[in-house]
This record gives sequence, structure tokens and C-alpha cells, in this order.
Amino acid sequence: MGIIADTIKAKLTKSFNPSHLDVIDESYKHAGHAGAAAHAADNPLQDGQSAESHFHVVITSEAFDGMSRLARHRAVMDALADLMKSKVHALSVEFR
Repeated sequence: MGIIADTIKAKLTKSFNPSHLDVIDESYKHAGHAGAAAHAADNPLQDGQSAESHFHVVITSEAFDGMSRLARHRAVMDALADLMKSKVHALSVEFR
């Protein structure tokens, strides 16, 4: 896992104490994406390749009990707000 994926995992663990958490880097699926070149220029790796940018999160936590799907998404986005501003181009979240 890369540094951004590790940071996502740490932030979600701290915020929600999940019983299950997967952070999946799906950046490779978007290499030809129109925004990939711009994101890579703003967030280069040492080897010049595109940085981590697209993630899928699977999370289970009692902290979400009683929350609507929208409230859960908002809570996750709030926990990752600083990363979403510049480091993460796309994030999908699956609640189990």
C-alpha cells in the first residue's frame, strides 16, 4: 500500500474504529483518464509515474449504526477532507 492509502486507512481507523477496512488503490484503472496527467504532475512519485489518486474503500463500523447512507458518506468525506482537496482524485465507499 502506498503512502496515501496508508493515510486513508489511518484516518478512517482513528475516526470510526472499523471492524473491517479495506483501502484499495485503483489508480491503475484510470491511467488514461483525462485528469490523470494533471494529477501526476501535481503529485509525482520519485520515478515520475502517476501518484495514487483513485481509491475504493470497504468499511464496516458500529459508528455507522443508525446513520443513513448519505450521513455515512458525509462522515467518511469529513474524515478525509484534507486528502480530498489535493491528494485524492476519486473515492468510492462501500459500507458493509
